[in-house]
Amino acid sequence: MPVVAPGPGKRVGLVSLGCPKNLVDGEVMLGTLRARGYELVADALQADVLLVNTCAFIDNAKQESVDAILEMAKLKEQHPGRRLIVTGCLAQRYDADLRREIPEIDATLGTNQVADIVRAVEGEDTHVDVEQRPSFLYSGEAPRLLSTPRWSAYVKISEGCDYTCSFCIIPTLRGLHRSRPADDIVAEARSLAARGVKELVLVAQDSTRYGLDLGIRNGLAPLLRRLGEIDGLRWIRVMYAYPATMSDEILQAIAETEKVVKYVDMPLQHASDAVLKRMKRPTGRGNLLGMVERVREKVPGVAFRTSFIVGFPGETEAEFEELLRFVEAARFEHLGVFTYSHEEGTTAHEFADDVAGRTKQARRRKLMSLQKKIATRRNKARVGQRFEVLIEGPHPESEWLLEGRLASQAPEIDGSVIVNDGSAPPGTFVTCEVTEAHAYDLVARIVNP
Repeated sequence: MPVVAPGPGKRVGLVSLGCPKNLVDGEVMLGTLRARGYELVADALQADVLLVNTCAFIDNAKQESVDAILEMAKLKEQHPGRRLIVTGCLAQRYDADLRREIPEIDATLGTNQVADIVRAVEGEDTHVDVEQRPSFLYSGEAPRLLSTPRWSAYVKISEGCDYTCSFCIIPTLRGLHRSRPADDIVAEARSLAARGVKELVLVAQDSTRYGLDLGIRNGLAPLLRRLGEIDGLRWIRVMYAYPATMSDEILQAIAETEKVVKYVDMPLQHASDAVLKRMKRPTGRGNLLGMVERVREKVPGVAFRTSFIVGFPGETEAEFEELLRFVEAARFEHLGVFTYSHEEGTTAHEFADDVAGRTKQARRRKLMSLQKKIATRRNKARVGQRFEVLIEGPHPESEWLLEGRLASQAPEIDGSVIVNDGSAPPGTFVTCEVTEAHAYDLVARIVNP
């Protein structure tokens, strides 16, 4: 599609919220609009079209999305003639409510309507068809405007989820699991590498289930091997694995494919069998500690990231203590903790939300305090060691420092490396020696730029 020069009424300002999977949708929409002749502007005051790409996973995410829509609605009131479009999971879930409560909204697009962005921007009053199960999958040939640093990009390998975890609304918002063809993913990855992308982050609701709907068991394994052959890529990272589908074949591909970083992101959600049963979690073979040990055995040097939910309905003090003991034994490299959010439309919403809010917060603080001690011990053991570091630019707190990441640190969520000795351009890989350790960040000096 030829690119048309921007003209009057052709400036779009995007507010993108939520997870990297939602970010990819936003980038595809922006790429489509740019090919149509629209210009992306960072300042909403300069935009003719205000686009809010929303999240609706938990209460905090919903509130953040609503606040962003209200802020853009206020801008529209102050500057008549602008157009306000709401897309993403919040629109998919609450289309009618949003339109009723925020009449400044001109159009909505759900998760199934990414390809309809031009129609919405150019004046159609698009609505979300809540009766239609989402089935959209973007193509690697679709134009895409990256909003990440030029050396890093997310690639969504599949969409939706087949599991019925009792706390989760994702299958309703995103539909059932469906995989993109491997050839399409590889072609997109080659295109991104040709544009200078060095780090590819593979995302999905369930990355280790990739290919099963296409009749391919353990499909992630051959996909990783193919991606590992692409010239220009340096790091390939897999996010959002599930315990039930993390097979030995996939672990072997992670271990053996040089460009695939030795990093496993697997949300476990809890460690108590009773809580996991109420959550309807797909825990696979059971014995979660044994599963963690199997991952570490199959992928030497692996960094294991996980996340947990505290305060799930009925969670007793004894069940929470079981989770604490599990984390102490597993000694995860990275860990996130969420307090349970009572979401309508989920099976768990039928339970009584009987853990007090202050108890949920106290349990979260206690679990994170334990993890902080574990992470500090791990980081202190790295002092004096040398690692490859991806330099991402000046540190946000000082122009005299650089900020970077190890292969064991995913973008945005896993801490960073603070470089206080040496210089290197953003997007380059250097060898650094760790000189100081904190709970989540490392301090290092460049020894081989």
